[in-house]
Amino acid sequence: MNALVVAALAVGGYVWLWSGFRHAAEVRLARILGRRSAVRLRWAWMTRPVRRRRSTADEWHRASIELCHALSAELVAGRTPGEALARAIASVEVPGDLREVTAAARDGGDVAAALVAAAPEQGGEGLRRLAACWSVGVGVGGGMAALVERVALALRAAQAHRQDVAAQLAGPRATARLLAGLPVLGVGMAAAMGMRPLDFLFGGVPGLACLGAGVLLDIGGLWWTGRMARAALAS
Repeated sequence: MNALVVAALAVGGYVWLWSGFRHAAEVRLARILGRRSAVRLRWAWMTRPVRRRRSTADEWHRASIELCHALSAELVAGRTPGEALARAIASVEVPGDLREVTAAARDGGDVAAALVAAAPEQGGEGLRRLAACWSVGVGVGGGMAALVERVALALRAAQAHRQDVAAQLAGPRATARLLAGLPVLGVGMAAAMGMRPLDFLFGGVPGLACLGAGVLLDIGGLWWTGRMARAALAS
């Protein structure tokens, strides 16, 4: 009976650790929306930092595409590159600060360097490509509009590819999280059958070694799966 109690506590602790702490506002909202909505809210709160980074990167990707299209339109309208870039930045909503880029465009500064400096680590590929395009395009004059438009098309194709890859990776990611939780479920089932797995795991050096190796392998599997998914998205 003691093994069953300990197993139940272990499973409960695992679920609690994965579900995270709950905000008071979340608890009140969960009472209103029901149990299923509470689970979704808890998972959303738990993954909020990761989703925020992904959301910011996606916003930068979309803003870079819109910026390139706007810049191309301004150049086709006959404006100088600096004026065209300043007007394009003013017409596009970006998730960051491009005031240095605008100042460089209006004052004749190093626009390419300002674009690279303003590009975030996550989602800044578009600005970096635009910087390379600017370095080449300023020297050829009228051909810059066509170069910027090609950059916009390339960025749009890359965005569509990332969305497709992310959709295909949703299944493997969910499977990896499910497999990571199976050892805990197995321990609980073994305890329910009277096999006393916790006595072995916590009763001596061999059990502790098995427990430590299992935890490390579980964490390593999740890390490796996440690494492969990030590599696939970045390709």
